[in-house]
This record gives sequence, C-alpha cells and structure tokens, in this order.
Amino acid sequence: MARVLSLFRLQPFLALVGSKNPRLCKMSMDSRAREVFAAAVEAVQPDTVVRQSIECKEDSVIINGQRFALKHNLHLVGFGKAVLGMAAEAERIIGDHLVKGVISVPHGIQQTLQQHGKDNLLLKENSCIKVMEGAKHNLPDSDAQKAAEVIKQLASELTEEDLLLVLISGGGSALLPAPIPPISLQEKLDVTRRLAGAGATIQELNTVRRALSFLKGGGLAHYAHPAQVIALILSDVIGDPLDLIASGPTVRSDMWPEEVLSVLERYKLLNSLPASVKEVLGRPGPRWRENKDETDKAENVLNAVIGSNSLALNCAGRRARELGFRPVILSPGVCGDVRSVSRLYGLLAHFGCSREEPPPEIAAEVLRLGPEVGVESWDLCRTMQVLGEGRTEGWGATCLLAGGEPTVELTGNGRGGRNQELALRVGLEMRGLQLPPKGPVFLSGGTDGQDGPTEAAGAITDGGLYEEALAQKLDINNFLTNNDSYTFFSHLSAGQHLLVPGLTSTNVMDVHVLLIPPIPINIR
Repeated sequence: MARVLSLFRLQPFLALVGSKNPRLCKMSMDSRAREVFAAAVEAVQPDTVVRQSIECKEDSVIINGQRFALKHNLHLVGFGKAVLGMAAEAERIIGDHLVKGVISVPHGIQQTLQQHGKDNLLLKENSCIKVMEGAKHNLPDSDAQKAAEVIKQLASELTEEDLLLVLISGGGSALLPAPIPPISLQEKLDVTRRLAGAGATIQELNTVRRALSFLKGGGLAHYAHPAQVIALILSDVIGDPLDLIASGPTVRSDMWPEEVLSVLERYKLLNSLPASVKEVLGRPGPRWRENKDETDKAENVLNAVIGSNSLALNCAGRRARELGFRPVILSPGVCGDVRSVSRLYGLLAHFGCSREEPPPEIAAEVLRLGPEVGVESWDLCRTMQVLGEGRTEGWGATCLLAGGEPTVELTGNGRGGRNQELALRVGLEMRGLQLPPKGPVFLSGGTDGQDGPTEAAGAITDGGLYEEALAQKLDINNFLTNNDSYTFFSHLSAGQHLLVPGLTSTNVMDVHVLLIPPIPINIR
C-alpha cells in the first residue's frame, strides 16, 4: 500500500517537470540535449556575466559586494578570447567614468564577430578602449607582446586615486606575453614547450612561465600599485584557481629561482637552457623585493570569478528541468583520459537505464574510476542514488550534467578533438542499450564552439552508434586509432550527429549531457 501511495504523491512532480507537455513530447532527445547545451553556453556569454557582476550607481560602482568611488578615474585592461565582449559591456555600464583602456584579443576576432552579427560584443565607434589583436593560432607572438607592453605602461602610470578594471578569460596567457629581458619571446616559448612535451603539469608549467614573465604571477597588479585593482575573471580552468587562469596576472606569487630550477631539473632541462634564462633565474629572489613598496598590495586587489563551468551547468540544469528532466550535476571537474571518462559515462548510462537493480559490479567500477577522472566518490554515490531512486520511485527522465576538460592520447594525425572522441567512445560504451526515446543520449561539447581544428564543438551519440556505423561501412576502430573523430561523424548519417553551434564568444571548458529516459515502474 505504501508503494502505491508513493506513486500518487509523485504525480504533481511528474506534471511539474513537463511529462504531460504536448510540445515536449514532440521534441526528440537529440533536440533536447542540444537545447541544454545551448543554455549552458548562453549562461556564460561575456556581456551577460559582466552585466550580472557590475552595478553602477551615479558616483560609485559595486562589484562582488564591494563599493568603489567613481571620479572619472577608472582605467581598463583585458586579455583573453572573450574579453572584447566583456569590455564592450563594461564600457556601456560605466560610461564616461572610464578614462582609457587597452585590451589584447585574438587575431581577427572583431571581423569574425561582425560577420556573425554579434554587434553586442563589439565596442562602440567612439570607444576609449584600444583593441590590439594578436596570438595567431593561440600562440604568443610579437603582436601580443606589443599589447602586453602597452598594458604594462598603462598600469605603471596609475596613482592611488585610480581604479584599474582587469578583464580576464581563457587564452589570456598567450595574449599577455612579457618575457623578462634579456629573454626573448621565442626562448620563453621554447622552454615552456619542452616542459609540456616532457609531461610537466599545468602547475609546473605556470611556475616556470611566471618566473620568466613581467606580468604573470601578480606582475600586472604589482605595476598598477598603488591603484585599486579589480579583476573580473571568466574561468577556463578546473576548480577556478586564480593563480592558474591566464597565469594569474593579478594574483601575487613570489617566485624563488630555486623552486623553478627544481622543476627544470626534474625534467632534465637545466643543462640546455638559453643563457638569458639562466641569467634571469640567477638573480636573487623573490623577484619583487627590489621593486617599489607594496605593503598594502593585498588590500588593493579584488579578484572575482564571474563565469565558470559550474555556472554553465547550473543554468543547463534549469533548462533541462523545463524540458522534462530531473537535472543531476555530477561534477564540473571531469578530467583524465577520454577512455576512462567514456567508460564512466557508459557505466552510468547502463546503471540508469537498468529496469532491475543493477549488478553491484557496475557501482564498484564506477567508484574505482572516480579518482582517474577527477570525480569524488561522494558525487558518484549521490548520482547513483538519484538514478536508483528514479528507477524505483518513477521520477521520470533524468539529465546527468558534468563538465571539465578530459585529455586525448594522440596516436594518429586525424581531425577532431576531445569532445568528438569522447562522444564516439561513449556511443560504443552504450552499445546494446535501447535507441532514443527509450534509450539514453549523450552529448559532449566545448563551450568555445570549437573542438580541435574543426568547426564542430562536439557530437551527440546513443546506443545505436555501432550498428549505424556498421551499416554505413565505417570502421570505428580505425577512426579512433587515427584520432579522426570529426571525419567519422562527418560521414556518419551526413553529419547529423555533429554539434555545430558556431561562434560562441566564450569558454568555460566542456559540457557533458547524459539524458536517461524514464524507466517503466514494475509494481509487484
């Protein structure tokens, strides 16, 4: 009797999530997955996140709950792929209190935005913000270095009466290269490339990169002292660590040469360093000790993350609920090899679609994979509990959401990126499950709209992928071996599985969407 009563109590919930909505019944699972992804991207548009973070009131501006006096004393600098749109919105809000600005943005971004009709992300014609384009192919170059020098000059001229608004987004590190003389830009790039090739972690790379740079590791805030510095950050790094996003130009990091030398020694690069790098690392540390007094520097810097993968997932969850799903956020920090990540999603799909209690081996393997893919055991247990309750209590369809940045081991020279390869591998893992709408759908997409050197952001797949490819004489294993997921999805059903949102103007890593249909309730 209690079992029957629980079903009656659930009816209001089922009506709430839209199970009776005729419009939703006509939408395919594929379409709903795309809408959930679109909601995630929309939530972190550069103008949107700035508009939600800055409140201007006559002679003051409120940012992150703190009020700052405006006396036509605000200067602006920025660097990153999304910074042009951030700067345009900031100028609209602040008005004539903005005295001067310089931003370093990717080569060709203004023309691209114009072609896509995104005028809201462009500066007005009489803007006082200077736009400098550089970093072709997301690599630091001479144009980006010139922009960094202009930004440094602007910051160095500020007084204690001034405010410096710093806008930062993904790609900012390449757009703000300022090697410490006599190190050349090419020498610094060679050192960091060799470190990356040797397997150095992002923390180790940044330790070296900051030590060889004027503006990274708090350098920009140092040159802006004694002005008040306010940094608004659109994060593209797992966990939103302030010192790693664009290498932390507004986050104080004391660089000791001994620490940097130990990293270089670990990867056997000490003996092959350029003479200029050895000279800089041979100077006594920390690097700021000889420079101007900064006893109050910490009080003069406010760092605020205004857009992140977590924000995108939360908004995607709200859209999923509107589309008839119960949203469950697994984690915004999924990482590790795509093979392990795809195995995890495949197991969760089988777990969630099982009509009976799944065998304990599935849950055990899910928990074993957790540490490999950056997901806490607690989050995995919570997710499996919700999926289990959905099956036994009849909660209807579920939308499992996650984000992060998995990695791909390159074994070939094909076209594609981590999202398309992840979708391809998850499709294989879901082999044997029913087809939509009775079976699950998986989507993986990069919020920057580009997955590898392709126009696709990712792909959508389901349990019928293997049979679909077999019928069209496409050898999945060959495509995977050659890291050629884009070519595979382009040929599969004339590219219908590809996710191609176009220019997104933002970047908060990747979004993963696993839609699990309602499981019929067995009342015994």
